Amino acid sequence: MTEKPALQEHDGMVCRYCGNEERASEGYPCVGCGTFICLICSFRGIERCKACEAKAQAARRA
Repeated sequence: MTEKPALQEHDGMVCRYCGNEERASEGYPCVGCGTFICLICSFRGIERCKACEAKAQAARRA
């Protein structure tokens, strides 16, 4: 019998807010730029990645 080759697939993405790696299907896009936000951050009310959140706060101050 021949051995099966090891799978090279990887469906993880890094959350652009907290930095945790989660499955790509378990998250939402940033409302500003569309990058990946994990499900846990979404449950916490996070809608923007850190870069978009910084831009939004800078715009509020100006």
